[in-house]
Amino acid sequence: MPNPVLHTPAAASEEALRYFSAKQHLETDCWDVHEALSGDAGFVLLDVRTPALYAQGHIPGAINLPHGKIVSSRLTGYPLDTLFVVYCAGPHCNGADKAAARLAALRRPVKLMIGGVTGWLDERFELTCSSPVSGKKTGPD
Repeated sequence: MPNPVLHTPAAASEEALRYFSAKQHLETDCWDVHEALSGDAGFVLLDVRTPALYAQGHIPGAINLPHGKIVSSRLTGYPLDTLFVVYCAGPHCNGADKAAARLAALRRPVKLMIGGVTGWLDERFELTCSSPVSGKKTGPD
């Protein structure tokens, strides 16, 4: 009996190419977001966790909009072609998936930042904090 990796055969190269190419249209990673944020990013970074978690630490430049509050009226200040990059706590959280689905349902361009806060910290990038009382940022954004 083959080992678990070999038990299911690999996909044909053409199928793998279609699959992995399609993922790049839907996802980005922490490293690419970090690099983009050093200049004119060209997207809006949304932290879709609760305001309390956002206040405890978030990616510099991120806007807090919990996934359950993503509705058309909250996006009116953004042109229709604005790309939103969403993240949540990490691979154990599906908040970013929910946010991406809501944005797509509103016909907004969206990518999910894989890894979320966990991935960001794994890359040794820093978070910034904001005061949970005043909402003012205390870290450099």
